[in-house]
Amino acid sequence: MTSPDGYLDAASTEPLHPAAREAWLAAVEAGWADPARLYRDGRRARMRLDAAREIVAEVIGATPGEVSFTASGSAALQLGMLGVLRGRARVGNRLVVSRVEHSAVLHTAARHAADGGEVELVDVEASGRVEAAAFVRALHPSTALACLQSANHEVGTVQPVDAVATAAIANEVPLLVDAAQTLGRLPVPFGWAVLCASAHKWGGPPGVGVLALRRSARWRSPAPETERESGRVAGFENVPGICAAAAALAAVAGEAEAENARLRRLTDRIRAAAAALPDVVVHGDPDHSLPNLLTFSCLYVDGEALLTELDRAGYAVNSGSSCTAQTLRPSHVLEAMGVLSHGNVRVSLPRGVTEATVDGFLAVLPGVLERLRALAGVHGL
Repeated sequence: MTSPDGYLDAASTEPLHPAAREAWLAAVEAGWADPARLYRDGRRARMRLDAAREIVAEVIGATPGEVSFTASGSAALQLGMLGVLRGRARVGNRLVVSRVEHSAVLHTAARHAADGGEVELVDVEASGRVEAAAFVRALHPSTALACLQSANHEVGTVQPVDAVATAAIANEVPLLVDAAQTLGRLPVPFGWAVLCASAHKWGGPPGVGVLALRRSARWRSPAPETERESGRVAGFENVPGICAAAAALAAVAGEAEAENARLRRLTDRIRAAAAALPDVVVHGDPDHSLPNLLTFSCLYVDGEALLTELDRAGYAVNSGSSCTAQTLRPSHVLEAMGVLSHGNVRVSLPRGVTEATVDGFLAVLPGVLERLRALAGVHGL
């Protein structure tokens, strides 16, 4: 499917890629059976599952045996972290993560600390970029695992994974890379021991995560039973979803160079236009950023009200503050950066978004800001 008009929230989920839909329908017809069974329909499902695994392995630079599929990217992160921490318990119980990791990583780190483990949180610069030297210094001999995202999901800043990976390898510390925002879009980072991602971020279906473990990684299942998916993940495999995810990944990886260049031009236009508005601050690092994502803060405007008004105008964006009615908590990412954590807008352009859609958004934004500030009694800004 193409991107709906006005949809500018690809970082949350990318619209389904046509290749994914085609692969899913084919697998529903011929891959519905239990791939663990030896009868004909089971073997047909197994062949499709194995083919999908080979596609994903080729894209990430792994062997098929190193690739497993989970129910989500968050599940992959948690399973990868807990398994390595358990497998390397004799080495130590030290875990190193950045302060701007996905909440699934930070919640797992908090659980590790509650269970008696040692956790070090590495600071980031105001741009959201991890201080590579500080991260490297944290890699002590007793470090069981280090975790670093390939790019931040809220401000789009690309992290110095290669530099950190080089030090991690030298110190014999496995590095888990959360590649949810970059897989299929940017080159796969160097030196990972564990790689995690989520299919709906690249145009695959929801409900499919990727957990890749290098053969050299010491990993022990944290679950009581893992008789299925590569011996790492319990439960019946979602063969149609996995086939759709693999097809979409291969397609977007092939399209990435041309589409990234186009999206970068559109994102730069939004960045420049937002920065020119009164009392608007653009966050992140434009020199090290995803080609399709940026976040900006609008002073004297409530972030949720701004999202609501933009939605009424026909534009679906997200809040860079990740502040919801359920939690009422500002973003841990923006707090770690030391920037405004309210009144934020995250714009993330989906595949195929048109220039006309971007033009329309930029035409609507100033008026929405002016109206909301007037309602708040803020004038003359």
